[in-house]
Amino acid sequence: MSRNARINGLLLLAVAALAVLPLVLGLGDHKEEPFTGADGEAETAITEIDPDYEPWFSPLYEPPSGEIESALFSLQAAIGAGALAYYFGLRRGRRQGEERASARSRDAAGAAGGDVAAGADTGAGAGGDGAASGSRD
Repeated sequence: MSRNARINGLLLLAVAALAVLPLVLGLGDHKEEPFTGADGEAETAITEIDPDYEPWFSPLYEPPSGEIESALFSLQAAIGAGALAYYFGLRRGRRQGEERASARSRDAAGAAGGDVAAGADTGAGAGGDGAASGSRD
């Protein structure tokens, strides 16, 4: 198993542990809604501190249910993940293209250099023969 495969396996295990451990350890059992978002927690804390608090802003769109709100949040996360994956894939593809282009130019320069050297040897031999035949005439 390669080093990268081990690292990826460990990272996958860590992510799975972060998702499962709160459920296994019961880290939200004392709450009415144990795994609500930070917005709900903040709203509860603010109303406990100051019951007359009025928010500065109101939401532009209030989803009709919590399920729709969760679905919209998931859609937003998926779009963001897709955009990041596209960006990193594009960067990697460009880098690989540049590496291939530089390898091709190095190969072409090496092949051209070999042809020039072979031509120089042939030319020198022909020139030597020509000079020798020219001296015989």
